Amino acid sequence: MLALFGCNNRAEVQTLQPASSAELKPMQQSWRGVLPCADCEGIETSLFLEKDGTWVMNERYLGAREPTVIASWGTWARTADKLVLTDSDGEKRYFHAKGEQLEMLDREGKRISSTLNYTLSPVNASLPTTPIAMKGMYFYMADAATFTDCATGRRFAVSSNARLERDYAVARDGEQKAVLLRTQAHFTLEPNPDSGTMQKTLVVDSHSRFERDKDCRD
Repeated sequence: MLALFGCNNRAEVQTLQPASSAELKPMQQSWRGVLPCADCEGIETSLFLEKDGTWVMNERYLGAREPTVIASWGTWARTADKLVLTDSDGEKRYFHAKGEQLEMLDREGKRISSTLNYTLSPVNASLPTTPIAMKGMYFYMADAATFTDCATGRRFAVSSNARLERDYAVARDGEQKAVLLRTQAHFTLEPNPDSGTMQKTLVVDSHSRFERDKDCRD
């Protein structure tokens, strides 16, 4: 964690720093805790921070009238003393290192004065399987598929999915090109078919729709 935020004596450095693979362990780092909730017993929050500069968050609303689980994801960066999470809609959330824990800050990146718990503690956990609404360019060739997310520009391998591959073949209409895909999906770690190393992979769950002749600007 100390390597994640580091020390910076130059007070004028306020711009966000991109994630560096040397700053994180080879696998994602994960934290969990129950944060305050206005109309439920608490929000069980799991945060997964990864070396490629992306994050995934899973929020389970405890004691809610109807079971509610929300997943979100985006890119992370840091200032001298803050971890900044930017989601796929451009909204930001702020955290601060507190020993090995992460302390959630307010919407302006300031400490929250409260007796309630706003900290997440480190845990060993797998990436959540809660579907996330995503939009990106899907491409399939030579038994391998990729998805380039519109919001972040990040490209990921896509887990084998025969139905998705058939729908893509129809949508591309004979052309070898990427096609816009709107889907519900989650991330997992799967071995790279060439190197065998574990890589972040997108698993399409449901509600997938190709939109031919469109791209991320639409």
